[in-house]
Amino acid sequence: MKLAHGLAIKPSTIHGRGCFASVPFKKRHKIAEYTGEKISNAEARRRSHRRMLRICEVNNRWSLDGSRGGNGTHYINHSCTPNAFMQILYDHILFIALRDIEAGEEITIDYQSTLHSDDKRCICGARTCRGTINIV
Repeated sequence: MKLAHGLAIKPSTIHGRGCFASVPFKKRHKIAEYTGEKISNAEARRRSHRRMLRICEVNNRWSLDGSRGGNGTHYINHSCTPNAFMQILYDHILFIALRDIEAGEEITIDYQSTLHSDDKRCICGARTCRGTINIV
């Protein structure tokens, strides 16, 4: 796997492995683009039985499976108090810093809506944790 510039994969206190900044990122600047195997949304639903999902929907027809051909961004964990957000622009999935991120910090986003069941528990540890990965 070729990592996106400025990223490192390390053990996470949130879950398994996480995606960490190896360089500082400024607020509102691009961190990286999500990469992976382009699959239909029907195929994404077929793969949704996996324990670890690394699939992001691009539009109403296509998704990317980061576990195949990903660049490390598929290790970005969920947090109810994230330091980044995901933006889809012209069928490209981009991660943007919500605030200045220092080198060494784990990059997190609020997943909000995933292929996981709505009762999938959140383990982010934030004081304001809502208790579930998806907003229900």
